[in-house]
Amino acid sequence: MSDYFDDKDTSTPRHEPARQPDPAPRAEPHLGDARSQPRQEEAPAGSGLAHERRDERRYIRVSPTFEVRFDDGNRFRGLDLSQGGFAIESPRPMRQDARVRGSIAITTASGELLVPVSAQCRHSLALEGRGGAHHAGFEITDISPSHLELLRRVVRAHLAGRPLDVEQMVQGEDAQTPRKRRGTGSTPQAAARPPRPMGRYVALFIGFAVLAVVAAATAYRNFMLIEPNFAAVTAPRIDIRAPSPGILMAHELKAGDRVTRDERLTRVKDVDLESDLILAEAAQRYNSQLIENLQENLDGANGGQVSLANSAEPGNGDAVSFETVSPDIARARIDQFETARDFQASRVTALQARQSQNEIYSPCDCLVAWALSSSDGTYINESEKIMTLMRTGDDEVMVEALVHMDDIDRIEPDQLAYLSLPNASGPISARVRSVALDIERQPRAGFPSWVRQQQNVASVLLVPEKPLPVESVGTPVDVRFTEQALLGATAEWIWQSGRRVVQQASQLFSGIGDNDTADTAG
Repeated sequence: MSDYFDDKDTSTPRHEPARQPDPAPRAEPHLGDARSQPRQEEAPAGSGLAHERRDERRYIRVSPTFEVRFDDGNRFRGLDLSQGGFAIESPRPMRQDARVRGSIAITTASGELLVPVSAQCRHSLALEGRGGAHHAGFEITDISPSHLELLRRVVRAHLAGRPLDVEQMVQGEDAQTPRKRRGTGSTPQAAARPPRPMGRYVALFIGFAVLAVVAAATAYRNFMLIEPNFAAVTAPRIDIRAPSPGILMAHELKAGDRVTRDERLTRVKDVDLESDLILAEAAQRYNSQLIENLQENLDGANGGQVSLANSAEPGNGDAVSFETVSPDIARARIDQFETARDFQASRVTALQARQSQNEIYSPCDCLVAWALSSSDGTYINESEKIMTLMRTGDDEVMVEALVHMDDIDRIEPDQLAYLSLPNASGPISARVRSVALDIERQPRAGFPSWVRQQQNVASVLLVPEKPLPVESVGTPVDVRFTEQALLGATAEWIWQSGRRVVQQASQLFSGIGDNDTADTAG
C-alpha cells in the first residue's frame, strides 16, 4: 500500500459548487500555499485582468484536462493546475505533508504533454456527494526550468482562451499577449522610448564634415593646381656603345647591379682589327731586319758592291728579289727602310690604341639599368648600345615632368611642388630646379622615349626635399605645382590622407575576400 494515503483522515467534508465556465482566470491559490497569498485588485466591470500583478501569475489556477500519474502506477484525475501546484480527485484521503513523485499528463488537441514533478500534499478534503472522494491539493517542490516554462505556457494558453496545441506552444509567441490586447479597456499607450544617445549624431556630423573637407580639397587640387602631362622618377643616363664592330665577349652584368669607377665591364673582339695589328707588327719587324742586314753587308763590303732587297713591304704577293748596288745607294736605301719601319711602328701604336678601346670600363660609380646579353657570341655593330648606366649620387635622382606650354609661364625655378609616389603614405615636397625646352639636352634614365615625342611641352626637373629610392627610377608619379604654398599643402595632405584610408580599406576587404575564398575552397 502507498504511504501517501491516510485512512485516519478526519477532515471536514468540502462542498464543491458546480463549476461554471468562466473565461476570466481565477486568482485563488491552492489551500495550504500560505507562503504567498494572492492578491487581486478590484477592477471595473469588463476590464478583465488589466490590473493583475505579474508576481501573482504563478498561483493562478486553470482547469485543463489533465491526469496525475504517480511513480507507483496510481493515476488520479486532475481538478485544477497552476505553476505552483495542482489538485487531484482521490478515492481515499491523502496524508498531509506526504511527498510524491510523478508526472502531470496534460491532454492537448494534438497529443499529450508530460511534466515530471515532485510535490508535497498540503490538504486533503472530502467531496460531498462523490462517494468518499477527496480533494487533495499539492504544492510543486521540484521541477526543471524547461518543464516550468512549459507549465507556464499551458497556464497562459488557458488564460488567453486558446485551445492547447503543441505546435503553437513550441512557437515563440506568448499566448497571453493577444489576451492583454483584448483585456485592456482603454487604448494602450506606447512605451516611453529611451533617449537616443548624442554620440551617433556627433559621429554622423563629423563624418559629413570630413567628407565635405575631402571633397573641397580634391576639387582645389584638381582645378587650381598645375598638373603636368606626364612625370616620372629619373636619373642621369650614360649609354655604353660598341667602339667597333665585333663579338661581344661574355659578362655577368644585369639590370640592378652596381659597378664602381674604372671597373671592367666587358670587351668587344674585333677580328679585323686584330689581323691588322698582327700584320703591322710583322712589317715593323721585317723592316728592322732589312736595316740590320743591310748595315752588316755595308760594313763588310770595304767599299765594294752591296746586296739588298728591292722591297720594304712584305706580304704584298710579290717574291722578294735582291740586287747589287754601290755603298752610297745602300746607305740611301737604309734611310728608306728606317722611314718604313717608323711608319709601321706608328701604325702598330694606332691599332693598339683602337684595340684598347674595345676593353670597356665603367666611367662612374653607377647602377646598371640595362645590359645586352652576351650569350652565344653576340655580334654587334659599331656604336650599337651595349649597356645603360645610371648615376645615383646625391641630388641626382630627380623627377622630370612634361608641362604644357600653356602652363609653363606659371612655373619658375625654386617653385614648390608635391610628389605622390604609388602606395606612399603622404606627399613629398619638391622644388623646381630647371625649366628647359630642349628635353634631350641631358638624357635621363627612367623616361620613356615615346613620351618625349609630345609636342608643345617643356621639361621641368624637380629636386625632392626627401631623397627618393633608386628603385623608384622609371616609376610614374603624380605631380602638382602650387602657387599658394599654404593652401596647396593643406589640400595635398587632406587628399593624400583620404587616398590612404581608401587604400587601406581596399586592402582590408581584399584580405577578407581572399580568406573567404580560401575557406570555401578548403
